[in-house]
Amino acid sequence: MKIPATKAVAHLRAVDPVMARVIEQVGPCRARAYAEGTHFGAVLQSIVYQQLSGKAAATIHGRVLALFGDKEPTPRALLGTDDARLRAAGLSGQKVRYVKDLAAHAAERRFPIERLHELPDDEVVTTLTQVKGVGRWTAQMFLMFRLGRPDVLPELDLGIQKGIQRAYGLRRLPTPKQVAKRGAPWAPYRTIASWYLWRVLELPDD
Repeated sequence: MKIPATKAVAHLRAVDPVMARVIEQVGPCRARAYAEGTHFGAVLQSIVYQQLSGKAAATIHGRVLALFGDKEPTPRALLGTDDARLRAAGLSGQKVRYVKDLAAHAAERRFPIERLHELPDDEVVTTLTQVKGVGRWTAQMFLMFRLGRPDVLPELDLGIQKGIQRAYGLRRLPTPKQVAKRGAPWAPYRTIASWYLWRVLELPDD
């Protein structure tokens, strides 16, 4: 699912000359949200991927899915899986606790995980961060790349901070508060602005 970007790009160009230059350098927005599978599976994958390189994370995630016939597990199936099997697939003991807590929340219906798309952004963040190991950043990635919400600015993200530093020629990394202030004019399209800021880091040096 492609995140609608035409209006967003026009808005960003109009309100911020620096962002207009970034858009010109990077080119068309190709941000996408991925609707395959379940919300539960998407959050599970996010936990697996935390603090790992993409290749290592993909390998471990594949091993976890292999425990369930190469399919996303149901919450109850994950709860019923021995911790040792999950660790053998490559999950740390801490991540085993995290994914089991996610599964417990979903299986026991402590929150409506498969109806998160019906909630406003702030409620999605509040709901997901009830789960051990799911912080604000992980919840924001879910909003952006699972639900395709257009107005999310992950102010804690190091890539966003570095992108702003480079695009605006700042001597120091901006703080999360400074990121939020800088990004205020980009609303209601801060997801698209974030995508461009990540791409800034891929541009050749001037």
